[in-house]
Amino acid sequence: MGVGVSVFLITLGLILKFAIQPDAMTDPVDIHVIGVILIIVGGVTFALQLLMMSRMQQRQPRFPSGRDERTYDGDNPPRP
Repeated sequence: MGVGVSVFLITLGLILKFAIQPDAMTDPVDIHVIGVILIIVGGVTFALQLLMMSRMQQRQPRFPSGRDERTYDGDNPPRP
């Protein structure tokens, strides 16, 4: 799940928790509890995505082409 999905889950949970009246639905399931669960799942997912993005950013090489800054490619001499 991406950051967009987690924001969607949080938004959907907030709508279910605060925007729907309790007597509007006659289902045996409490809509407010489902809203709270979606808010929690979206928040945890958002936090995990931020953690994973920060770790991936640290692992990327400084020069992604595989060449070092001082690589000599034939035509251009290396800079001192």
